[in-house]
Amino acid sequence: MSDIVEKTLTALPGLFLQNQSVGGPTAAKASFSSRLGGLVRGITALTSKHEEEKLIQQELNNLKATVSAPTTTLKMMKECMVRLIYCEMLGYDASFGYIHAIKLAQQGNLLEKRVGYLAVSLFLHESHELLLLLVNTVVKDLQSTNLVEVCMALTVVSQIFPREMIPAVLPLIEDKLQHSKEIIRRKAVLALYKFYLIAPNQVQHIHVKFRKALCDRDVGVMAASLHIYFRMIKENSSAYKDLTGSFVTILKQVVGGKLPVDFNYHSVPAPWLQIQLLRILGLLGKDDQRTSELMYDVLDESLRRAELNHNVTYAILFECVHTVYSIYPKSELLEKAAKCIGKFVLSPKINLKYLGLKALTYVIQQDPTLALQHQMTIIECLDHPDPIIKRETLELLYRITNAQNITVIVQKMLEYLHQSKEEYIIVNLVGKIAELAEKYLLGHES
Repeated sequence: MSDIVEKTLTALPGLFLQNQSVGGPTAAKASFSSRLGGLVRGITALTSKHEEEKLIQQELNNLKATVSAPTTTLKMMKECMVRLIYCEMLGYDASFGYIHAIKLAQQGNLLEKRVGYLAVSLFLHESHELLLLLVNTVVKDLQSTNLVEVCMALTVVSQIFPREMIPAVLPLIEDKLQHSKEIIRRKAVLALYKFYLIAPNQVQHIHVKFRKALCDRDVGVMAASLHIYFRMIKENSSAYKDLTGSFVTILKQVVGGKLPVDFNYHSVPAPWLQIQLLRILGLLGKDDQRTSELMYDVLDESLRRAELNHNVTYAILFECVHTVYSIYPKSELLEKAAKCIGKFVLSPKINLKYLGLKALTYVIQQDPTLALQHQMTIIECLDHPDPIIKRETLELLYRITNAQNITVIVQKMLEYLHQSKEEYIIVNLVGKIAELAEKYLLGHES
C-alpha cells in the first residue's frame, strides 16, 4: 500500500476524534482506525471490481443495521457517517443514511454536528426534499453564541441550501456581515454569493453591504466579495463604474506586496486575487476610455512586476494581457503586452505555448500588425508534435496573413494539408487556403 494511504489512515482518527473526553479517546481511536482503516485497506487490497462491490455491499448492510438500531449512540453514528461518506465517494448508494446525517447535525455535539453537516453537504443536492428538515437547525446555529456552530451553519448554507427557504436565513446572514470576527464575515459573504447565484433577485437590496465588504479591513472578506462583484459586473458593468478606483487601489496594494505574506504563493503576491481583479477591470474598461485611463498605470505595473519564472506568474501575465486588449486601447500598453506574449510562445511547455497562441488571438483582434513580430515563431509552431498547438497555429496564421507574407503562410498550410488525415481539418484548411488565394493572389493578378 502506498505511503499516502498509510499517512491518510493515520491522520483520520485525529481529525474526527480530537477533543474527546478523558478515558474515551484511546478506545474510540482504536475503533475508528480498525473499522474505517480496515475498510480502506480491504478495498485497496482487492484485485477486481466484483470483489469491491461485494465488500462494499456487506459494509453497507452492516452500517444500515447499525444506524437503524435504537441503541446506537451519537458517537457511533458519527463513525458510521464517515464510513458512509467513504462508500458514497466510491460511487455506491448510501441513501438510507441521509436522514441520519441530518439528525446528527441536529442533535450532536460540536464534533458530531461537524460530521453531520459534512455528510449532508456531500450526500444531498439543493433540491433534495430532505434538505428542508435542516433549515431549522441552520437557523438555530446561525443564532448561536458559539462561533464554531455559526461557522458550520454558514458553510453548509454556502454549499447547499433550498432556494425557497432563503428568506428564512437571509436576515441572519446579513447581520453576520457586521460580526466582529473576520471568519464569520467572510463566510457570510460567501453564503450571500451562493444566494446570488441561485436567486439573485433576493439579494438585490443588500448591494450597499457588498460595498462595505469590498472595503473590509480583513483581506479575506474583501477577496470573498470579489466573487459577487465579478458576477454582477459581468451582467451589468455600467452600474459599477464608480468602483473602478477601488479595484485599482486594491490591485496596486496587491502588486506592491502590501498584503500579508499568507496570501503569497511561491513569492508571488496573492496571484488568484490579482487574476480576479484583472478580470473585473477588463469588464469595466471595455469600450470606455475614461474608465480605462484609471487602470493604465496599474496594468503597466502588473506587466512589469510579473517577471518570476513560475506557472502562476504566467497565469497573471495571461490575464493581464487579456485585460490590456479588452479595455480601451493604449498603444504603449498594447506593445508591452505583445512582447510579453513571446515568453509564452517560446516556452518549451505545451500548456504555456498554447496560452501564448491563445493570447495572440487577442492581439490580432485589436491590432494584427502587433502579432507580426511573432510571425516566424508562430510558423515554427506548425512543426510542434501536439495537434492542438498545430490547429491553433493554423488559425493564427490565417488571421495574420497579408499581401507580404501570403506566399510563405499558404506554403506552410499546404505542407500541413499533405500530412493531415483528419477530414474536419482538411475541409477547414482547404477553405482557408481558397479564401486567402482569392483575397490576395487572384485579386492581385486581376
